[in-house]
Amino acid sequence: MARVEFEHVEKVFPGGARALADFTLDVGDGELLVLVGPSGCGKSTVLRILAGLETPSAGTLRIGERVVNELSPRERNVAMVFQDYALYPHMTVRENLEFPLRMRKMDAAARSERVEKTAALLDMAALLDRLPRQLSGGQRQRVAMGRALVRDPAVFLLDEPLSNLDAKLRVAVRAEIETLQRKTGTTMLYVTHDQVEAMTLGDRVAVLRDGVLQQVGAPAAVYARPANVFVAGFVGSPPMNLFDATLRDEAGTLAIALGPSRIALDPSLASVARAHAGAKLTIGIRPESLALAAGDDASAVPGTVEHVERLGHETLVHVCVGADVKLVVRAAGMASVERDAAVRLRVDPAALHLFAGDGVRIGSLNTRSRPAPAPRAR
Repeated sequence: MARVEFEHVEKVFPGGARALADFTLDVGDGELLVLVGPSGCGKSTVLRILAGLETPSAGTLRIGERVVNELSPRERNVAMVFQDYALYPHMTVRENLEFPLRMRKMDAAARSERVEKTAALLDMAALLDRLPRQLSGGQRQRVAMGRALVRDPAVFLLDEPLSNLDAKLRVAVRAEIETLQRKTGTTMLYVTHDQVEAMTLGDRVAVLRDGVLQQVGAPAAVYARPANVFVAGFVGSPPMNLFDATLRDEAGTLAIALGPSRIALDPSLASVARAHAGAKLTIGIRPESLALAAGDDASAVPGTVEHVERLGHETLVHVCVGADVKLVVRAAGMASVERDAAVRLRVDPAALHLFAGDGVRIGSLNTRSRPAPAPRAR
């Protein structure tokens, strides 16, 4: 196990494409940190720099107490799992697991002991004599993780390891990865663009956009208090509803217009937003903070149903409010609402999020480079 530190790391590729800009991040010893962001945001570049497969253009990288900028991949004791498994098709599972140990010139008895231990940990002892083509996608991914783990790495890197699996297998293997991390206590960096993986796996989540770190924090904290409009719109499935509105001071009460309705801010929110009275802001509200109200509820916001997604355990109702605001409402179960129906929405004022003209959350603290906390209990 080892702590990982990125200090002002930059990566500019030939031709001038900037993949990372002033990237500063601490990953605690034994922590599972998830890097999340859209395609091309720099997530995989972070892993490749840590593994020694790419060289940073500037900045310092530490694993444990060592600066590793000039060390070869082999000297870093970092193991990486790719989304395409990268197994040797002509080798059995046992031979695939043994391969990195043979490269280290480990003796046969020690190799066998390490392979058996790893196979037992990942519940794949019965697979050791099979070839990769005889395995399911989930089993192949388990072997890929085993081949990385058998090296006893200081840091374990996973680059979208579940992207080639179907939905059912993703759930099963995700649970296996969390169990593996808990059992081994190995420091892990996990790259994904999947919202569920990011929210359920990590001790902390780091959100990237265009090579710039946007926010780092516990999944629940990032979800509840996104640092800016990008994080608010990216984290969560479905994402936060966002719309523009002008903050009005009406005889001392701060309010926004939502369609034909007026929403007074919760006093705790108004206290930090008063300086923005008269300004055009971006307003956010999570789908679960909206509710379908009774038709005769005059205090609720009127709208028209545009689309309904019935998912069994919940229903997502897409509602048009006014001329240009579209909101998604999360309703429990199989809600009895139809397309084109006139509905009313109840809005929880305490659940509103306010973002200034530059996209930064109003009243939030800067969480960009806080030190890594101790990993949460699992």
